[in-house]
Amino acid sequence: MQNERLIFLTNDDGYMSKGFRAAIEVARSFGHVIAIAPDRVQSGMSQAITISTPLFLRQVESTDDVEIYSFSGTPVDCVKVAFDHFLQERKIDLVLSGINHGSNAAVNVMYSGTMGAAIEGSFYGIPAVGLSLDDHSAEADFEAAVEYGRRIVAAVLDAAATLPRPLCLNVNVPAIPLGEIQGIKPCRQTKGFWREDFYRRQDPHGRDYFWLTGKFNNAEPDAEDSDEWALAHGYVAVVPVQVDMTDYRMLSALPDILP
Repeated sequence: MQNERLIFLTNDDGYMSKGFRAAIEVARSFGHVIAIAPDRVQSGMSQAITISTPLFLRQVESTDDVEIYSFSGTPVDCVKVAFDHFLQERKIDLVLSGINHGSNAAVNVMYSGTMGAAIEGSFYGIPAVGLSLDDHSAEADFEAAVEYGRRIVAAVLDAAATLPRPLCLNVNVPAIPLGEIQGIKPCRQTKGFWREDFYRRQDPHGRDYFWLTGKFNNAEPDAEDSDEWALAHGYVAVVPVQVDMTDYRMLSALPDILP
C-alpha cells in the first residue's frame, strides 16, 4: 500500500533470536517491516562499525508484510547499510531495535548493541525505540515486552510529528508476568557502574585466557525516578536518550583551571 508505514527493525542478538521474532510481532502491527539484523550474536558492540573487512547481506525470509535479511556486521552496521544503501530512497517511519535478551538500563545503554543501533537510527531524524526485556534466557517469555512494546510504539508514531529530534527511547521491561506490571514509568538513567571480575584459566595448550564476569553497582538504589528502581518495582522503564556527552558542569569549571 502506498501510504503504509515502513518500520525498520534490527537487534544485537542476531536474526535467529527469540527476542527478534517477538520484535517482528510488535513491528508488523504498524506497517511493512524490513529487518536487517546481525548473522550472529553481537551483544556489547555499542556503536562499533566494521571498517576493515567486507560485509555480506543475505535475505532469509520474505512475506507480504515482513522482509528479513542477515548481515555480517554489527548492529550499527545494519542501520547504516539500511539507511545509506538498501532503503536510501524510501521513507522510514520508525526504527525498532530489539527485543534484547537482558536489561539495557543504567550504564548498560553505553555498552549495548541494541541501543547502539537505536541511537544510530535516531541520527537520521527517525523516531527510534530500543526495546529490552530484563531476562537473559534464550527462551525468555516476551509476552509483556510485546504488549508494552506495541503500546509505546503506537504512542511514538501518533506523536511523532510533534516530538523533538533526535528522538530515541530506551525501553526496559521487567521479567514478570504481564498482569503484574504496574504500568509505564518515564524516568532517567540510574547512576552506577559495572565492576568486572576476570577469571584466569589455561587452555589445553597451556595458554592463559580470561573469562569476563561482573556486577552492577547501583549508586542510588533508593532513587525513585531512575530506571533501575522502576524495573525493580514492576514498571516498564522509559528513558529518553541523548547523544551529547559534554559534561557541562566541568565545561564551566575548566576556564578557572586551564592555563
